[in-house]
Amino acid sequence: MKKIIKSMALTAAASSLLLASSAMAFEQKIAVVNVQEAINQIPQSAALMQTLETEFKDEKAVIAQLQKDLTFEDENLKRNGSLMNEKEKKELQTKMAKLYQDYQVKVKEFQQKVAQRKNEETNKLFALVTQVVDNIAAKEDYDLVLSQQAVMFSKPDHNITSKVVEQVSKLK
Repeated sequence: MKKIIKSMALTAAASSLLLASSAMAFEQKIAVVNVQEAINQIPQSAALMQTLETEFKDEKAVIAQLQKDLTFEDENLKRNGSLMNEKEKKELQTKMAKLYQDYQVKVKEFQQKVAQRKNEETNKLFALVTQVVDNIAAKEDYDLVLSQQAVMFSKPDHNITSKVVEQVSKLK
């Protein structure tokens, strides 16, 4: 009998602890932020894209010229292929194959360089956004700030993305 009473007392105590902890959870101040949206909306992001465009314009021009050369040689082969002897055709096809190989190498290198630089700069923007989120959370006394991508639903008044964009936009 004593075991039953102890068991019931323990169950009651555990239940009241669970109720108390769930009541405390309702008192927490929670916010959500869409980091990707914030990064896309800040003016620093547009400046980043402009910087990358300027940084890689020469390599982009080289690739464009290779593409024009390939197109020219292809059209030359189509127009004049019937007038060329086999040796001339073979030389032109070899030249086109080399141009195409150069083009592919340049494009691959270009894409890798651009992706690497974009990741480096995006990580800087991410750190800036994270710093502002931390500042807002501290200033407005949030207990928890979640990524909007990790949340199925939240009320719009819990979303601090616009505040983050506003404050990051003020920074240089």
